[in-house]
Amino acid sequence: MTLVKVLLGLAGLGLIVFIHELGHFLAARLMGIDVEAFSIGWGKPVLKKKFRGTEYRLGLFPLGGYCKMKGENEFQEAWENKRDSLDPAPGSFFAAGPFRRILVAFAGPFFNMVFAALIFSVVWGAGFEVNTLENRIILASDLNPGESPYPADKAGLMTGDRIIAVDGKETPYYHGVKENIAVNPEKTLRLTVDREGQLLDISIRPDLDKKTGTGMIGVYFWTDPVLDAAAGPAAAAGLEKGDRILRINGTELPHTMALTKILKEEPKTLSVEYNRNGVVRETTLIPVYSGDKIELGLSYNSVRYRSPPLSPPRALARGLGEAWKTLTISLESLALLFRGIDLTQAVSGPLRITLMTGDVAAEGFAEGIGAGLSSLFNFLALISVALCMMNLLPLPVLDGGAIVLYLVEAIKRKPLHPRTINAFQTVGVVLIFGLLIFAVFGDIMFLVRR
Repeated sequence: MTLVKVLLGLAGLGLIVFIHELGHFLAARLMGIDVEAFSIGWGKPVLKKKFRGTEYRLGLFPLGGYCKMKGENEFQEAWENKRDSLDPAPGSFFAAGPFRRILVAFAGPFFNMVFAALIFSVVWGAGFEVNTLENRIILASDLNPGESPYPADKAGLMTGDRIIAVDGKETPYYHGVKENIAVNPEKTLRLTVDREGQLLDISIRPDLDKKTGTGMIGVYFWTDPVLDAAAGPAAAAGLEKGDRILRINGTELPHTMALTKILKEEPKTLSVEYNRNGVVRETTLIPVYSGDKIELGLSYNSVRYRSPPLSPPRALARGLGEAWKTLTISLESLALLFRGIDLTQAVSGPLRITLMTGDVAAEGFAEGIGAGLSSLFNFLALISVALCMMNLLPLPVLDGGAIVLYLVEAIKRKPLHPRTINAFQTVGVVLIFGLLIFAVFGDIMFLVRR
């Protein structure tokens, strides 16, 4: 199963990179720049075919890719030969004016945004189904007494409250509440809360979770302990789908999170009282402990929410809006990297992104082909937007750094010295290589914890 996830992840990331490099390729051709090679993947080509002056390649390692334009490294040759200027050949990259080069550099990230907007539009146009939870909350402090009060406690929230709106926007399910809190750390939010039929307006300021870089208020979301499936130890104990667990080891179980307090003691057996078709029964469940993991084989009913299909114009408008919203959230998240969060957990490298893509795809396909494709492409759209944003950062080697370099050339109205370009790019290589090492180290730590 892990191999399948990795393959799905590589295929998904390969598609995103293909879209990005396709943007550079088409823009280069449009600007009159010759493209010597267009490759998906790195390393020795396993397949290659020359067509109309361009060699198309499939690299040995399918993660990544490149679009090699004629003369794009001419500055390095000029610097090594101690020339004060470039002498680009017709059709080469530096033979094109700075604004044409800017368009070529911008086209890759732009295609990633277009790709994301189209995916979001298709998903909203087709409609989709989401497995979610209620908007009813459980205070973390109820499960972990004695800890410092969370924002939820300070704001006066209580277990059983339903958060039905955030800043006036309705949140009928938990994912809406979670999303609004996650993207607004240390910002005051206005919650509309239903407490046993009484509506309350409550202001809250989510804390910044230093591990994830997201906002948190100290709540869990409510799930009734009604079984959707029983496997492993639960099935061996005779539990079945539809059973409603009432008590475990004599402790009432109003919601599934109440089980965490019981499991902290690591009991060898669990005496389970449950209701099946109106009849209360009792059984013994034997947990399986593996390191810090506990296997019970219990799966609970979730809420299935169906988003109806939208008309093409509305779907396109929603897709564009989702792509823009994702970009702004990504930019805000980038700013949080400088506020003391744990970068090894918040910054994902290629290994982690590949596994996350595979996980999302595998979980979706477990629900069906339609759900799998929807989940996979929705996640790829998020990654595509992130790739767009990262590539537009004004750092050497990245597309954003190249745009800055060519803008300076346009403002000065004369070509930059090869030494300047080479120094700029060398700094970029060092920065990106260092970031890659850091990201891979974080990935390894993630895999160890996983």
